[in-house]
Amino acid sequence: MTTTSDTRVDIADVPAPGTEITRAELVAQIAADADRRRQAGGTEPPFAAIELLKRHRIGAVRVPVELGGAGYSLRDLFDLLIDLAEADPDVPHIVRAHFGFVEELLRVPTTEAKRRWLPEILAGKLFGGAISELSTHTVGAYQFDTELTPAEDGHRLNGTKFYSTGSLFSDYIRVSAARPDADPVLAVVRAHAPGIEHRDDWDGIGQRHTGSGTTVFTDVAVADADLLPFRPKLGGTRARQSLPQLFLHAIAAGILRSVATDAAEVVRTRRRTYAFATATEPRHDPQLLEIIGSITATAFAAEAVVRVAAEAQDDAAAVARTTGVDAELEARASILAAKAKVAIEESALRAAGRLFDVGGASSTRASAHLDRHWRNLRTLFSHNPTVYKARVLGDVFVNDAALPDTGFF
Repeated sequence: MTTTSDTRVDIADVPAPGTEITRAELVAQIAADADRRRQAGGTEPPFAAIELLKRHRIGAVRVPVELGGAGYSLRDLFDLLIDLAEADPDVPHIVRAHFGFVEELLRVPTTEAKRRWLPEILAGKLFGGAISELSTHTVGAYQFDTELTPAEDGHRLNGTKFYSTGSLFSDYIRVSAARPDADPVLAVVRAHAPGIEHRDDWDGIGQRHTGSGTTVFTDVAVADADLLPFRPKLGGTRARQSLPQLFLHAIAAGILRSVATDAAEVVRTRRRTYAFATATEPRHDPQLLEIIGSITATAFAAEAVVRVAAEAQDDAAAVARTTGVDAELEARASILAAKAKVAIEESALRAAGRLFDVGGASSTRASAHLDRHWRNLRTLFSHNPTVYKARVLGDVFVNDAALPDTGFF
């Protein structure tokens, strides 16, 4: 792997905690671009937004200041993610795998294999992930049909991945692969290297522009130095493994902000009401105002829950960066991430549905785009089904059961 200093985008200052104007400007530009694309038919991916993240080196905000980053805590990062999700929920979803990779790089033990990627992070490069496959293997068993085989000049990577979120927009991709007579491994490859095909074929009902479709690898060259260990058993890394899941809940919290904003705007601008309504103007109708109040409370609760869970992630990550992982802190962070999901799912979906209660039939018009909130939330919550999470949490609470030894919890 060689760096690409001659092709880097212009680097602006990394927004630091407390620089709200800088962050506000970034978020406002992303929101404006999302609105433009939505009004144009909603088929254009958020390439401009991702370029903004690269230019401002948002992918480096978790890197310590002394190493050239912004020194964000995870609480700081999640506050930013909620802001970005309010502007365009696809954008923070795209960088989900990237921040998981950054956490892995910064944990001890520090190795040369991990250190060599930090300059790319600091230059604004983004790392996508291609781990999952559409196969008959059990989810969470970490068995892969994609293979890495020896070659004269290193290795060759062959296989097909799905749910490869963010890879389409990234500079590098981490790819999980089986090896003959060896443990699985992660190969880090350039996102647009020869032999890599990105098919933007994700057809989910929501989160439509996250690049979560198919990535095909055909005889992609991989050097020995570009391999990282794949850890199918969690051991002490539960917090980092649950971090990408908490990302999804932060995105949901940002979406709920938009639900509240859109619901208020619908009521504020409605000019007609029903003959048997309780007020002559919708904006003064106590029944509609009650719905708005409930939606805002749901949005507040979601943000609060995510922030508490993010603080538990901070506790675990701080120790893992210095003295090594603490199993108890890791387990606590994993449990709180799971509780966040179980706690907010039903109320979030209900809030997105109640938006239509304040808008009437006209709010269901496709041109209003109000259905996107429910579709996006439903898609996010379908990751790692809640029913299994709730069952495990109950078993832990009642029987002090051990957590599942998989990154999907």
